[in-house]
Order: sequence, then C-alpha cells, then structure tokens
Amino acid sequence: MLVSERIGQFFLEGEHGRDRLEYTEYGAGDSWVVLLHGQLMPRRMQQPLARALAAEGLHVVTLDLLGHGRSDRPADPHAYSTSAWAEQVLALLDHLGAPQAVVGGTSLGANVSLEVAVLAPERVRGLVLEMPVLNNALEAGILAFGPLLFAARFLPFTVNGLRLLTRPVPRGIVPFWAGIVLDTLDQRADAVAAVVHGLFFGRVAPSSDQRRAIRTPALVVGHPADPIHPAADAAMLADELPNATFLRARSILEWRLRPERLDQAAAGFALGCWRTPTGTLASTTGRRRGGTR
Repeated sequence: MLVSERIGQFFLEGEHGRDRLEYTEYGAGDSWVVLLHGQLMPRRMQQPLARALAAEGLHVVTLDLLGHGRSDRPADPHAYSTSAWAEQVLALLDHLGAPQAVVGGTSLGANVSLEVAVLAPERVRGLVLEMPVLNNALEAGILAFGPLLFAARFLPFTVNGLRLLTRPVPRGIVPFWAGIVLDTLDQRADAVAAVVHGLFFGRVAPSSDQRRAIRTPALVVGHPADPIHPAADAAMLADELPNATFLRARSILEWRLRPERLDQAAAGFALGCWRTPTGTLASTTGRRRGGTR
C-alpha cells in the first residue's frame, strides 16, 4: 500500500541559539506516532517501519534530533542530552498540532522516548522502545563511544575524512541499510564530539524511580547477543514499567532484515493505544510478558 510522504522543518529558539530540525510525515489522520533514530544515525533508518505503520492507518513522523541527520548540528556539548531531545519531540508535536502521540525509537531514540513520557505523560499515548541503553550497557557504551569521542576531539581528520569519502556516494545505488551506514558516517568531528560528550556527562535516561512511575502502555523489544544494547536492559525496563509488554527479537538484525513479525507487533500495539480511551489505558493494559512467538 502506498502512503503519502512529506518532508517538513521547524525552528527552536533556545539559550544556544536558533536551531532547525527536519522531519518526515507518512500517512495522515489523528492517530499520531513519532519514531526516533539511534545515536548518530539519521531518521531515515526508521523509514521502513514508518511506511509499515502508515499502511495500517497511522500518521507517522520521523524526526532528526538535534545533532543528527539533516537537522542542525551545533558543536556545543551543552545542547545535547536526552531531556533536551525530549523537549524537541514535544516541540514537534506542538508544531504539528498533535495533542498526543505514540512515541518510540531505537537505542538513543528509546531513551529519549522515556524522557518524553517523564516530561509530559499527558502527551504520550504509548511507548515503543527498541533496545534501550540503561544500567547493563555502561561498560560496552564506554568502550564503543569513548574512542569515538577521543578521535573526534583530538584526531578530527579521521571523522572528517570519512565524511569526505562517504558523502559523494549516491544513496540510490546502494542497498537501503548500506545507505544508512553511509549516512551515519557522514559526520563533522566537532558535532560528533559534542553529541558524545553531552551524553557521557549529561543525562542518559530517566532514573529507575522515574521509569517505575511511567504509567503509559509500552512495548519493549530486546535483542539477544547485543553488548551495547543488552537484552537484560530491555527486560529490566519491562519489569520496571507498570504497563509493559516485553517482546524478544530473534536476533539483533531481525527488525532490519526480516521485519514482518516485529512490524506487525508494533502496528498492533500502536493501533491498540489509539483504540483504547485515554482514561482506561493503564487499567486495561496490565502486566504482559511476551516471547519470540
């Protein structure tokens, strides 16, 4: 099924200046879903899921958070934290005139979605959280992103050189996920250093106590054998959230290469959030646990 796709932008005024953010809308209607990308990745990584959800009648928006994709990339570490990105999601909803949305994302996007639910629970209809980065990911995160921070700060030619190599490659001639990798490598060293610095020394996710207070229905997807996004973090989060369903992916690549099962689960969950009256969401969702099915 073909769905309409529209690119838009909006501007935020803040203490760090005026920033431009870009987004893509898929479909139409009042059943809003916002999908967020992983760290340093573009919003285009959520395009397949956005199209699948829009084909089910949902109005989906993918957003490039500040420092990512085609949005502005200031070189100020103070501009970056999960709470600052959550404010950008709320500003997007205001810009679109959307009172509520199902909010979800992958990795960094999952953490930002949790922040949105803490900052404005009345705006969040449901949460779709794929491989959140919480307590069990600390050591792997340091090992993965510490060298990147060092290279971007002290050896900027390594990051900028990759950009010079990857930017000229036409995205239309390579497979979709190869294009996403190329887009992820299209970085400026000063912006990369600022984003990683902001995450290391800023707020990465809501505290456990704050997570336990989130009453919003949630679908939590965990991956086996993924050290940066351990399934233990996803399972722990599903236990913490009062109205969560835990779904174990068969592999870390399932939602990328064979997405049908997880697309169907996400669509069913989002549609269910919109079909249930707001006041009864918490009472009707309850505690659910899921397997690979």
